[in-house]
Amino acid sequence: MTMTKQEADATRALPGLEHRDPSVRLRAALAVGTATAPRFVPTLIERCAVEPEFYVREMLTWALTRHPASTTLPGLVGELRSQRAQARSQALHTLSKIGDRRAWPAITPALLADTDEEVARSAWRAAVVLVPEDEVPQLARNLGAQLGRGGRETQRSLSRALIALGEAIVPTLRAAAAHPDARVRTHAIATEHVLSDPEAGFEFAIEEAKRIMALGASSQDG
Repeated sequence: MTMTKQEADATRALPGLEHRDPSVRLRAALAVGTATAPRFVPTLIERCAVEPEFYVREMLTWALTRHPASTTLPGLVGELRSQRAQARSQALHTLSKIGDRRAWPAITPALLADTDEEVARSAWRAAVVLVPEDEVPQLARNLGAQLGRGGRETQRSLSRALIALGEAIVPTLRAAAAHPDARVRTHAIATEHVLSDPEAGFEFAIEEAKRIMALGASSQDG
């Protein structure tokens, strides 16, 4: 079978994915993505797991999204079982960009609660893109179980994911607002605040949640 010029260029560029210069790796990923030859997909997926530069990883993801989902999904779903956190995180990120709901069954509760925060955040983003409508309430509950987790950026990411599910998250947030852990209560109240007022910033919503909790504690003391 005769190679196209783009495939020939990509074949020559392929070793560049491992070059020490990130600009060379970037150009190689661009060339491979432009060719969109299925035989390059395993190499792109493998490189995603180890590429240290964010902007090169983004080009690798772009290259994968250029291929048919039927070609990329099996390898990406397989990466979700990897022992390497970056492999899981980048595969989730790429699946969210592809947006093919056939990948939904692979977004397990274990990934949503992954001990690596970057993996968990990627799983939250992928889940809200891929979830079928009839699975939204259960996803809301699974995400709600992560309320209060991590630092401010992690909490902001979770709130964004929950809010993307819309009103289905309200019962989960109301239940969490009565949680014994103050971090969970604060996060739940803040998330509901942003849901009802999208113009409110997350930082403001957190401070407002703390104020509401303090007022509630004062009234109980009184």
